[in-house]
Amino acid sequence: MSVDPMTYEAQFFGFTPQTCMLRIYIAFQDYLFEVMQAVEQVILKKLDGIPDCDISPVQIRKCTEKFLCFMKGHFDNLFSKMEQLFLQLILRIPSNILLPEDKCKETPYSEEDFQHLQKEIEQLQEKYKTELCTKQALLAELEEQKIVQAKLKQTLTFFDELHNVGRDHGTSDFRESLVSLVQNSRKLQNIRDNVEKESKRLKIS
Repeated sequence: MSVDPMTYEAQFFGFTPQTCMLRIYIAFQDYLFEVMQAVEQVILKKLDGIPDCDISPVQIRKCTEKFLCFMKGHFDNLFSKMEQLFLQLILRIPSNILLPEDKCKETPYSEEDFQHLQKEIEQLQEKYKTELCTKQALLAELEEQKIVQAKLKQTLTFFDELHNVGRDHGTSDFRESLVSLVQNSRKLQNIRDNVEKESKRLKIS
C-alpha cells in the first residue's frame, strides 16, 4: 500500500484513496476465498460419485490451500500494479488544480493588500463601536421617554379625577373652574402682598 498520505485528495473525496484501495483489496480477497471454497465443495461432490476413489478430503483441502496461495500471490502482484495506476491517475488531484474552498489561495496577496484589509477591519470596528454607543444612547432616551410618559399618564389621571370631583359637586366645566381658581389665587396673593407692604409701612412710621 502507498505511504503517501494524500491529504488533499482526502479533503476532496471525504476518504483517503489508500482506504478505498484497501477496501477493494479486502473485497477481492474475500471473493477469492469464497470461490475457492465453492470449487472445493464441487470437487468433493464429484469425488463422492467416483467409486473406490483414493483421494481424501484432506488431500483436497491441501491442494485447495496451495492453489489459493498461488492465486493470492498472483492477485497481490496484479493488485499492486492496479493500486499504483489508481493512485496516480484516478484518485489523485493534479498539482495545478485547486479545490473550491482553496480558490482564495490562487491569487496571493501583497503587503499593500494586507494593509488595506487591516485598515478596513479597523474602520469596521470603529463603525461598530459608534453604532453600539448610538444604540445605548437611544435605549437610554427610550427609557426616559417611558418615564415621562408614565408621569404624563399619572397627571392626566389626576386631572380626570379632579374633573369627576368637580362634576360631582356641580361644576360643569373643570377647565373654567381651574382658570377661576388660578385668578382668585393671584388676587389673594396680591392682597397678601399689599397687606405685608402696609404692615411694614406702619412699623416704620
